Amino acid sequence: MSTRILAIDTSTENCSVALMVDNQCFVRREVAPRDHAKKILPMVDDVLKEANLQLSDLDALAFGRGPGSFTGVRICIGIAQGLAFGAELPTIPVSTLEAMAQGSFRLYGDSRVVTAIDARMSEVYWGRFVRQDDGSWLAVDEECVIPPEVLAQQIQTDTAVWRCAGTGWAAYADELAQLPLSVQAGEVLYPDAEDIVFLAKIALDKGLTVPAEEASPVYLRDQVAWKKIPGRA
Repeated sequence: MSTRILAIDTSTENCSVALMVDNQCFVRREVAPRDHAKKILPMVDDVLKEANLQLSDLDALAFGRGPGSFTGVRICIGIAQGLAFGAELPTIPVSTLEAMAQGSFRLYGDSRVVTAIDARMSEVYWGRFVRQDDGSWLAVDEECVIPPEVLAQQIQTDTAVWRCAGTGWAAYADELAQLPLSVQAGEVLYPDAEDIVFLAKIALDKGLTVPAEEASPVYLRDQVAWKKIPGRA
């Protein structure tokens, strides 16, 4: 059966849209920190026209649910809800941190990715992910927002080699260099709709959709303590 999913993301400086039609993906992206609200809908129109589809032809609408910029995440949620309501589509929220892990795999084949987005206020949005056989990602830590120096004090030594993703590594290079982890530099800075739509396909196959009225953001500002998920290494 044909699978048709539209994904959008405006949670960081990157503004992106991806339309998956079976194994083909139509993508638009632009780093435009202050123009998301102006650019995202024309991008949606572009990919739909390129695929010769209407919103009503789709199976679901996926979105980057955060963490990220408060304004960017709110824009993404609002547009996702509006589009989904109008076309009567279910929605699929996707972690922006997990999307960056998928981006590292898509571009470089990395299967262990440590993500850190600059959250301002001397903090990072943090998460570690390990790729599973079905293409999904297992979270090693609970996603959180945390000062890098506090994270360095709390995290346990890990012998695995991790690929870095996100803007936090450059913003807090000295502080994150103190982590007891073996890390390799990466080039994925932002979440991207092309990776969100891939993860959304896995969620759709598992029936993990949310009605448009229940689509909600994840800001993480109320979750400031790092926690390792029990039983995961």
